[in-house]
Amino acid sequence: MKRLTGWFGRATSFLLFISPAIVRRGLANFLAFLWFDLFRIRREVVLANIHTAFPDWTEAERIRVGRRSMRHQGLNFVEYTFLPFLNQKNVDEHFVFLGLDVFDRALKKGKGVLLLTLHLGHGDLATAALAIKGYPMVLVSKAFKLKWLNDLWFGMREKVGVRFVPARNSSYALLKALKKNSAVIIPLDQFTGPPIGVRTTFFGKETGTAAGLAVMSERSGAPVVSVYSYRMEDGRHAVRFVREMEREGATERVTQNYNDELEGFVKKHPEQWMWLHKRWKRFVVQ
Repeated sequence: MKRLTGWFGRATSFLLFISPAIVRRGLANFLAFLWFDLFRIRREVVLANIHTAFPDWTEAERIRVGRRSMRHQGLNFVEYTFLPFLNQKNVDEHFVFLGLDVFDRALKKGKGVLLLTLHLGHGDLATAALAIKGYPMVLVSKAFKLKWLNDLWFGMREKVGVRFVPARNSSYALLKALKKNSAVIIPLDQFTGPPIGVRTTFFGKETGTAAGLAVMSERSGAPVVSVYSYRMEDGRHAVRFVREMEREGATERVTQNYNDELEGFVKKHPEQWMWLHKRWKRFVVQ
């Protein structure tokens, strides 16, 4: 049964991979309609988050961006089918890499690179594409409780060279990866409370943000490079490396600078950020 399910999943993935873009967009829009408009799953969270970030927008503008965001999430889900079929021959057909010189200069320092990023565009595909191009990529991620889901979710990307490190107690593994001059990805746009989070603001409202990126950079000496991905009008994915961030200063101040950088990325492409997260929970120190 497991083998039959695997063959069925691969066949479905292949059909979606070779299908015209309009078919994938149609399926994504249908999934978004079910989620956002019919069943309204977390619709209130999405709209409340958008209101927090853009309080001057009208309700119609918030609904429009929320709906477009869900369509992008739906397309992200559909395009996970690309993973088994991406390779060195076709990766440049689906991706545009901008600012790679920023990334390459940081790697030449020989201390590894910490990538400051967020859930914008299709970061999972972008990570896989960079691995296919020969960059050693390590992603910090929470593991699922179900083994079969872990095998499916992480296995597809591990086959193209992306290595995963569980978020819990990850410091030693990440330091080893940086010593091997790998690129370590730590998304920083989700709420994290104490004791591993610090008090920050995002879009001017107080929240908690993980301090791990600032702490890891201080301990390892690895440079921090900001990067984000976004879907272009022609359907390709852009992966843009922006700059090497300043690392000096108190953990709270450095982490706030990281937040400000990510905020700017969301402002550029608000319809492609994952507004589903409850980013602005109360930061309560016990």
